[in-house]
Amino acid sequence: MILKRIMHSLGMLLVFVANQGLAQQNFLTQLKSPIIFKGDEKTAYRDPAILFYDKKMYLFFTLVRTEEGKVYSYTAMSESKDLKKWSPIKIITPKDMSLDFCSPGNVIRYNNEWIICLQTYPRPNYLVNQMPKFGSGDARLYIMRSKDLEHWSTPEIMKVKGPEVSFKNMGRMIDPYLLADEQEPGKWWCFYKQNGVSISYSYDLRIWKFFGHTASGENACVLYENNEYILMHSPKNGIAIKKSTDLIHWEDWGNLITLGQQQWDWAKGRITGGVMVNLKKNKNFGKYVLFFHGSGPKTEEQGDFDKNASIGIAWSDDLIHWDWPNKH
Repeated sequence: MILKRIMHSLGMLLVFVANQGLAQQNFLTQLKSPIIFKGDEKTAYRDPAILFYDKKMYLFFTLVRTEEGKVYSYTAMSESKDLKKWSPIKIITPKDMSLDFCSPGNVIRYNNEWIICLQTYPRPNYLVNQMPKFGSGDARLYIMRSKDLEHWSTPEIMKVKGPEVSFKNMGRMIDPYLLADEQEPGKWWCFYKQNGVSISYSYDLRIWKFFGHTASGENACVLYENNEYILMHSPKNGIAIKKSTDLIHWEDWGNLITLGQQQWDWAKGRITGGVMVNLKKNKNFGKYVLFFHGSGPKTEEQGDFDKNASIGIAWSDDLIHWDWPNKH
């Protein structure tokens, strides 16, 4: 009887230890490849945006597909609990070449709903033999709303230059990113690509006021840590970082981030579109987690823009030294 109780207790202990190990596993080190979604001759995965919520990673991105000789862009999403198994890709924007909603920046929580910011990238009558074709001057910024991160509202334009500025006079703008002001609750910043990175602010996500701009690449991602703003952006190739304490004066910081590009044929053309989330305090990650997209082996100008673009992942403790699956 005593032996039976000992064996039972030992079994319970082993189950507890196993469960603890499962709960504390590092999802990053279990990955076998830096590629999350792999593009091909008819598909491109670009411009990732990340929301980590309720123990899930929600990945939003541009999905470009060649369909019957034409090229369409969509905003799509997928989710995962462990970074290995991802849900079926779901398109959340309409099929419309005159708009081509794409390049989601991030997702925020506002007034008991989720808000995603994104852009249009109009390329009317875009045929596959015209690759690459870049978006027109009518590219503008939008938001969409959701109660459940699954069903999304009709896009609403963001008049980030101010309500008095007409659609025509707003100018070409892409790659929005929203950030709550840490010192002034209720104030929101929008960073977007126009004249470098431009910055506007709002108290209701409807009426915006232009603030200023600074030299920068595209695909802005901004964190606020230790009383300073960390701006991650994409120059011609790679991912760079700038820092500021006041959103006015910016200084380049760190090294150009190109990760394993020299060894990755799938990213030889360009690494860009970086977005990071600080999960250093989460036991399953413990790092800054970076999502990005790589295109190749050709450059975007040579054609690997709307095809052969893939979403990848890397991570870091300090934004200087980076690791990724199968790093040698």
